Amino acid sequence: MTTAVSANRLELLQIADAVAREKNIDRDIVLEAMEEAIQKAARSRYGAENEIKAYIDKKTGDIKLYRVLQVVDDVENHSTEISVEDARASKPDAEVGDVLADELPPMDFGRVAAQTAKQVIVQKVRDAERARQYEEFKDRMGEIVSGVVKRVEYGNVIVDVGHAEAIIRRDQLIPREHIRTGERVRAYIADVRREPRGPQIFLSRTHPDFMAKLFAQEVPEIYDGVIEVKAVSRDPGSRAKIAVNSNDPAIDPVGACVGMRGSRVQAVVNELQGEKIDIIQWSPDIGTFIIAALAPAEVSKVVLDEEKERIDVVVPEDQLSLAIGRRGQNVRLASQLVDWQVDIMTEADESERRQAEYKQRAELFVDALDVDDTLALLLVSEGFRNLDEVAYVAPDEFAGIEGFDAELVEELQNRAREALAVAAEKAESERVELGVTDELAAVEGLTAPMLVTLGKAGVKTLDDLGDLAADELTSSEDGILREYGMSADQANEIIMAARAHWFEDEEGEEAEEAAEASEGGEEPAES
Repeated sequence: MTTAVSANRLELLQIADAVAREKNIDRDIVLEAMEEAIQKAARSRYGAENEIKAYIDKKTGDIKLYRVLQVVDDVENHSTEISVEDARASKPDAEVGDVLADELPPMDFGRVAAQTAKQVIVQKVRDAERARQYEEFKDRMGEIVSGVVKRVEYGNVIVDVGHAEAIIRRDQLIPREHIRTGERVRAYIADVRREPRGPQIFLSRTHPDFMAKLFAQEVPEIYDGVIEVKAVSRDPGSRAKIAVNSNDPAIDPVGACVGMRGSRVQAVVNELQGEKIDIIQWSPDIGTFIIAALAPAEVSKVVLDEEKERIDVVVPEDQLSLAIGRRGQNVRLASQLVDWQVDIMTEADESERRQAEYKQRAELFVDALDVDDTLALLLVSEGFRNLDEVAYVAPDEFAGIEGFDAELVEELQNRAREALAVAAEKAESERVELGVTDELAAVEGLTAPMLVTLGKAGVKTLDDLGDLAADELTSSEDGILREYGMSADQANEIIMAARAHWFEDEEGEEAEEAAEASEGGEEPAES
């Protein structure tokens, strides 16, 4: 009988060791799970109302059970508490707050108790395994991992990545890519999250950084930091662009990424199921960069709008379709690469648009300054875009214009200021008629014409403006103030200024509550 008991105890420790090795978790965690399971089974035997603790000797495997009692003055629950007098019968120095442990006789587990214990152990081990998986992978986001496909469920691929399962969702797979069970697959760790059912490791094969990491594996110069990947844009399974820069003038970054006879880039292409890759020399000059990004199309001219982060690219007529690409793919990828909005137009379109702008500005000057067409066109051709520029630039700016003397410049600037004053007065009157509040008009950065435009759009109070997002003001398609060339940063500043009173109101309410509480003899509540 003694031999059998010893064998069972030894087997208990062997099971703990085996589970710890298989699940790659700490042996102590497995033993703790076993102790908890034994405690649960013991409660079903001795009564659930009792506080029972189990202890497994980590060297011998001996199991001991204890009934735990708290020493108290006034016993309310005889199952978990004991009076000081009763406690001192077994422990003379017992005091209130002490804990007594009465050893219980060993018990044989019945079938139900054993099944309950097994469920507790399995659940505890699973929780420990999930915690270990999360700790292992939470700092590996942004890496490439290789694993074996375990199964495919509803288009989602479950991958065994070693002591853990990861998922490649259907939308993160390269289009028309067929992955079968048992295949080895490489993917990018896009996210690791704690979920109710355990950590979820989300992989991606469409993420732009997946391609960048593949190049780092194929090109030693990228891995060593000599060549830097500056930007990546992808249309997964079809085409991609990658911008690279060399920190060593002696090394050609594009040539290094292509490799001998294209061997390096071809290895990446094969991994990405034949995705065509354009490798581009990065440039700090955005104009040069966009010209390279639109290759193989030839570019005639680039016009930058830095405030709106927009680029107008002018190409010859025969290069238009090449620059845009099939279904707009080339210009879309180039736009993502430089992170600016890119518009493609032909030389004829650009000329027509420029003439229309010139005509519009000239008409403005003719009407507002009471000058003839020739003088108005001359102002436009010299770069003057609006009345503010004419009115408030330094007179020196007119010095290079033929036929402009000091007297003419002074007269033009006076007329421009008068026209602006009249327009502001008219806009102010219209603003009041529209019901735009004085508080909104006081927001710094909003001009009278802007206030009229806001009023026509139904934005009439600070709260109306505060409820908006920056793109609702600046969007080139339907932004309320899009015609004023406002940047996203300027829009955010204006919106935050409109919201300022919200926070002042909250602070005022808190101060009033604190004052009322102190008057009533109460301590102010902590926030």
